[in-house]
Amino acid sequence: MKISKQDTINYLIEISAAVATIKDLDILLEKILLQARKISNADAGSIYIINNNKLEFRITQNDTLSKRLETGKKLIYSIFSLEINNSTIAGFVANTGTTLNIDDVYKISENEPYTFGKIYDERAQYRTCSMLTIPLKTHIGKIVGVLQIINAKNKNHEVIPFDSNILPIMEYFANSAAIAIERAQMTREMILRMIKMAELRDPKETGAHVNRVAAYSVEIYETWALKNKLPFSEIEYNRDILRIAAMLHDVGKVGISDLILKKPASFTQDEYEIMKKHTILGARLFADKNSDVDIAACDIALNHHERWDGTGYPGYVDIFTDTPLKGCEHPADKNKALGKKGVDIPLFARIVAIADVYDALSCSRVYKQAWTEEKVLQTLRENAGSQFDPELIDCFFYSIDTIKSISERYKDNV
Repeated sequence: MKISKQDTINYLIEISAAVATIKDLDILLEKILLQARKISNADAGSIYIINNNKLEFRITQNDTLSKRLETGKKLIYSIFSLEINNSTIAGFVANTGTTLNIDDVYKISENEPYTFGKIYDERAQYRTCSMLTIPLKTHIGKIVGVLQIINAKNKNHEVIPFDSNILPIMEYFANSAAIAIERAQMTREMILRMIKMAELRDPKETGAHVNRVAAYSVEIYETWALKNKLPFSEIEYNRDILRIAAMLHDVGKVGISDLILKKPASFTQDEYEIMKKHTILGARLFADKNSDVDIAACDIALNHHERWDGTGYPGYVDIFTDTPLKGCEHPADKNKALGKKGVDIPLFARIVAIADVYDALSCSRVYKQAWTEEKVLQTLRENAGSQFDPELIDCFFYSIDTIKSISERYKDNV
């Protein structure tokens, strides 16, 4: 495929935009792979990230397989790891730092150290042919992962080899992507360190838990946004913000006493009232609101325990004085605020409320056993319209297959 000078400039502009705007690692990987496939007109692709000296399979896209699905559904895939050695294509590229452009992976010479794993094609009923595998290498030569794109197509949608003329721009793109990935990894690590601070206080607040809640939330939001026909650019922007902000939903627990957080039994009423303050404490952490992430994190931390029927907490409060806003006092107790109700609860908080409860009920803790999947799902259904936004509950169930795959991706360390 011959690329014009103007096309090249346009591609570089898009690359720069991706590097400059996307903050969350998972959202970034989706964007990188989509952009790489757009540049090369590839049907499919995957990204591996180096983690603990192994290649971790993190994301895949495949237009052919996606077209077999119901509209709005996503491919379900599992996370797995490869050794960084020369026995696999991705391992060879990560190990040597060289790009491989293979016309047909079923015709790799026996003299090569690497082979293609045909089992993945057999399971998916797909035929991989051409494959371009590029190291994700930063400007100082550090390899952070591998970009693998599959089955280049011509104007007639026929599978062809990847044109060698495209290699320079793809390698430049991969280098830019590697820098963005490294930055996003730093952001993720900073957030997880904050979560670890909370985890020292509250054993329930683990990195796996917040990653699951955030990933569930993104899936629910995307289903809702597509249903409501939001512009793609708005959906993409909000997914990035929500993914980060949702991870911080319970960070206010760092301000709650260990005697309460680590209590292995049910709270007394007084203890429960203290525990509820974590929403206000969390909101205070983001009260300066210097960015859209701060705004979203503040909204989520404050409001994710509000209920659709208005019986949640903390209600309409001043987060600095912890007192009801004027005119929002509860008629039965002037020191208590009225709860927020319906769409007065911010959208992101309504979404995280569902994701958080689903995860809490589905997981075992020192003080309780995990509920059965049937009981968890029945509880969510029964509470649509009372505790939860009924439209968002519908979106949750529409996305349930993807949500289940996320729970497998971010398992608790046991």
